[in-house]
Amino acid sequence: MSFVNPDRRTLFLGLGGALAAPALARAQADSPVATTARGRLRGLRERGVCVFRGIPYAGPVSGRDRRFKAPPPAPSWTGVRDATHLGAPAIQPVGGPGAEPPPSEDCLFLNIWTPAADGAQRPVMFYSHGGGFTVGSGGRAYQDGANLAREQDVVVVASNHRLGLFGYLYLGHLLGPEYEGNQGLQDLVAALAWVKENISAFGGDPDNVMIFGESGGGGKTACLYAMPGAAPYFNKASIESPIGPEDRTPEEATDSARRLMKALGLTDPRQLLDAPAAALLGYQTGGDAQLTPGAQNRSRPQADDSRAFWPFIDGRILPEVPFKTGAPLVSADKPLIIGGCRDEAVFFFLFGDKSVFRLDDAGLHERLKRVLGPGSDDWTAAFRRTRPTATPSQLFMAILTATPWRAHAVRIAETKAAQARASVYSYILNYASPARVPGTDFAMGSPHASDIAMKFDNVDAAAPGGGFGADSSEARRRCARNMSTLWGSFAHTGRPAAPGQPAWPAYTLPGRETLLIDAECRVESDPEGEERRFWQARPDAEQIRY
Repeated sequence: MSFVNPDRRTLFLGLGGALAAPALARAQADSPVATTARGRLRGLRERGVCVFRGIPYAGPVSGRDRRFKAPPPAPSWTGVRDATHLGAPAIQPVGGPGAEPPPSEDCLFLNIWTPAADGAQRPVMFYSHGGGFTVGSGGRAYQDGANLAREQDVVVVASNHRLGLFGYLYLGHLLGPEYEGNQGLQDLVAALAWVKENISAFGGDPDNVMIFGESGGGGKTACLYAMPGAAPYFNKASIESPIGPEDRTPEEATDSARRLMKALGLTDPRQLLDAPAAALLGYQTGGDAQLTPGAQNRSRPQADDSRAFWPFIDGRILPEVPFKTGAPLVSADKPLIIGGCRDEAVFFFLFGDKSVFRLDDAGLHERLKRVLGPGSDDWTAAFRRTRPTATPSQLFMAILTATPWRAHAVRIAETKAAQARASVYSYILNYASPARVPGTDFAMGSPHASDIAMKFDNVDAAAPGGGFGADSSEARRRCARNMSTLWGSFAHTGRPAAPGQPAWPAYTLPGRETLLIDAECRVESDPEGEERRFWQARPDAEQIRY
């Protein structure tokens, strides 16, 4: 029989406890826990920040009783819920990367990156992903919020929300007022309300929230900026390369629902509540969507219905087309950043016919005529005057960046400046990437979506926001640090600034001050003056589609 001296045993246990304590502390530090109004969450510590993924900010939105309605309240739970994995993205035509779960109707999850879940009062940066109103998610690597949160001492939040037909099919005129419509936008408001209630547990200040987004996310941010339901939940905004929404009425949205029913061979709109998700997505994408023998053979939406499942102007949830006739009064006192990329159009031709990057004069004429119609030669002449050394392909990209991208951004800046209630800051991402469009000698420049990696300081992340020709130059890294710092400082104070860069003045109608963001930024007054005057004389400049 062995015997352990009590003193030695005490010493042994004491040493064991001492040795175990650092390991336990490390484990706790690597598995941060935050307490929300609905229950406790366990996240991860990675890349110098605490990350919480797949947090439900609202309840299920699938099934006969919930589909196409406003999001219900978030569920509660007991114990500690695992928040280390991404939640499902919205149903959409293309799948995401392997790190994400399969798309699902029940997609109302958000992700949080924070320096510490410590109860501090850091600014909150609430991001709406791009992809029009039909694709994307808040879990893509190029918009990972770790670097932004760590470097700028902010809390970054990104959500999944309903997209396409599931987010914007309107049944209010067919099934009654509980089907309010614009449910994808209502999801974003629910996510912002969740942030207001819970973000202090993640080290965020619920009274200092910045909303921002690019492309479709810029359109969503513009909608939020105009929505009374969102107004209590944010203090400032950045709208980046925005698209949509358009001036669609409830009647037009109802017509889209009727066309869907006809294509599926349905006679009762309540049948849409039980229709297989795959069939609904098939209609949206133009695939085989027939459900009954009486269905039309052609299920693709009509050409004039191509944006049928985007937001519509319902008069209450989204009462107006943001910035169409003026800046939204509901956000008059909230400062705004607005701008886009110098070479937006390049992105939209990266994945198709590369001959557009090798145009001659005849090819330029033919291509522009397809998009701009009989007035295309006027555009060419105007842009040749301002860009006399540009190649035909460079002119093509410049014109299709001006219309609609720059035209839309300038109008937003003008209307906000004219309102004269809060500052608006105009920018162009001016970084000229030397990387070539694959298979061509055409320089990439700053295409649409290249700003995502810049804002998040993720220039090493995968495409589309981080790749763009694998340009890993020091100049690109400096540009990314400048842009992420400008956005971070705006989140803190409402005034964007970056050390070593010129002061960014507010946009005024006399001066049209615009920051050209680059490795070394500069301020210009009305940088596209002659071109701007040309496109503003053409009432259709923001309606171009390609």
